[in-house]
Amino acid sequence: MELHIDGRRAFAASYGRRPDPARPTVMFVHGAAMDRTVWTLFGRYFTRQEYNAIAVDLPGHGRSEGPALESISAMADWIATLLAAMEIDAAYLVGHSMGSLAVLDAAARHRERVRGIALIGTSAPMRVTDALLDPARANEHLALDLVTLWGHSPRAQVGGFSIPGICMTTGGLRLLERAAPGVLFADLNACNEYAEGIERAREVRCPVLLVLGERDSMTPAPAARELEGALKAPRRLVIRQGGHQLMSERPNQVLDALVEFVG
Repeated sequence: MELHIDGRRAFAASYGRRPDPARPTVMFVHGAAMDRTVWTLFGRYFTRQEYNAIAVDLPGHGRSEGPALESISAMADWIATLLAAMEIDAAYLVGHSMGSLAVLDAAARHRERVRGIALIGTSAPMRVTDALLDPARANEHLALDLVTLWGHSPRAQVGGFSIPGICMTTGGLRLLERAAPGVLFADLNACNEYAEGIERAREVRCPVLLVLGERDSMTPAPAARELEGALKAPRRLVIRQGGHQLMSERPNQVLDALVEFVG
């Protein structure tokens, strides 16, 4: 479905059903240089369970008009504005990586819009090495290669996908290659410069779920300890042998965790 947010076209997948304000809502927010398609399995499941399932394309991503937003707080404000435009009073927010920071910020500063948050592949702060920022700034393909390499566990590098004949790393790389020039750097830089994460975590009052990968090289599970300590009684799941791209590496385990949390 298409809407106009702040004068620009915004797109979100609603899986064949227009959002009904009377139904509970789960909104999914993607990571850096990605789009709504990483949530297809999850969105379809929750739609079949009579939820409003909404997977957004953040500005400058997928089918949403750019430019990409330059800060995490701007993404959080955009999420709240989108919910208001859909006439959704409050939603469960699920975010991956960069999206997890946007969801965290929204829960702290737009409490009335958020019932609970699930943070997948997360940490705060979320520092990004110059070895990745520099090629991303120069729009070099090396940056996409590094995100693909570091974003998947060793097992995912050699196969292991639940559907035979599909390569996780190749699919992930092709998704990144669809992003417009400058989008990956804008996203990574927003993550790197977001210094308010721990402060925002202390302000969150809704239920929180952390889903982490045991073999995540981009946001290692131990790096989430400070964030976990700042939150009030979060639930925590570490997926064995999982990397950063948990939605493709361990889709069933992630879905099971979300179903239990939202239900």
